[in-house]
Amino acid sequence: MKQTVLFVCTANAARSQMAEGYLRETYGDRYEVFSAGTRKARVSVPAITVMREIGIDIAHHHSKTLNEVADMSFDIAVTLCDNARKVCPVIPGAGKTIHHGFFDPHLTTGTDDEILAGYRRVRDEIVRWIDTTFSAGYIG
Repeated sequence: MKQTVLFVCTANAARSQMAEGYLRETYGDRYEVFSAGTRKARVSVPAITVMREIGIDIAHHHSKTLNEVADMSFDIAVTLCDNARKVCPVIPGAGKTIHHGFFDPHLTTGTDDEILAGYRRVRDEIVRWIDTTFSAGYIG
C-alpha cells in the first residue's frame, strides 16, 4: 500500500509544487503525493520551467490551500518553508509532520537567467533531499 505524502509551503506555488511533481514522477509506485499551502497563489512559471528541464511537467498543477485537503489524511506531511512550519507545526490529518526548509526561489532577484538559476538551485536541493529521504520506501 502506498504511503500518502503532503508537501506544504506558504503559497503552494513553487517548492511544494516541485516536490509534489518530483516525488510523484520518481517514486509514484510507493507514494501518493499531494501539496497545499497556507494560502493560495498561482503555480510559479519559473518552477514549471525548471521542472520541465528535468522532464517533469507540473503545468497542470494548481495551487491549493490546506482547507482544500482538510478532509484527507496523510501518512506524512512535510513543511518546506519556515513560515508554513510556524503557521502549521503539526498538520491536522497527518500521522507525522516533518520539516525541511528550502530557500524561497521567489526571493531570487536579478535577470531572468539569474532568477531561473535560483529556481534550479532550489529544485536540485529538493531533488537531492527527496532522493535521500524517500528512496528507501517507508518513512516512519
